[in-house]
Amino acid sequence: MNRLKEKYSNEIVPSLIKEHNYSTIMEVPKIEKIVINMGVGEAALNSKMLDAAIHDMEMITGKKPIITKAKKSISNFKVRQGQAIGCKSTLRGETMYNFLDKLISIVLPRVRDFRGLSLKAFDGRGNYSIGLTEQLIFPEIVYDDVVKVRGMDIVIVTTAKTNEEALSLLKEIGIPFRK
Repeated sequence: MNRLKEKYSNEIVPSLIKEHNYSTIMEVPKIEKIVINMGVGEAALNSKMLDAAIHDMEMITGKKPIITKAKKSISNFKVRQGQAIGCKSTLRGETMYNFLDKLISIVLPRVRDFRGLSLKAFDGRGNYSIGLTEQLIFPEIVYDDVVKVRGMDIVIVTTAKTNEEALSLLKEIGIPFRK
């Protein structure tokens, strides 16, 4: 069993029940899934860029990502409807906890000038978004193999009803927020 999952069931659930006065264990918020999205704007002009992004995403998540397509045509960006413009991967269960553990303990400390994550990145429904500027901070990425440095969005989807519940859950898990 993953150490984060064990910590959640043994330590976090009892402390959240005590903090928010939940009547049952089923009311306690949990992390449902983590969605990692990588937009590749240059894929409109060069399809090899998308292949490199897919390879990087596969190395980071450990599973094959889904190719995302443009919903509508935008002439200023030279994008047509249905054209492949990025990739995303949804993690659940054991792989989700492994990724979150790696994100907290290895990846975020490697970010340059890191002072903690912003408290303003909640969406109002208990979901939290993190934006990373480069994929090089992941230990699986080999610097010499990188075609182009690109960022990614990581969305942590929780079952919490409010931002306060999600914040207390994520703080208990160990996500470093700004003071």
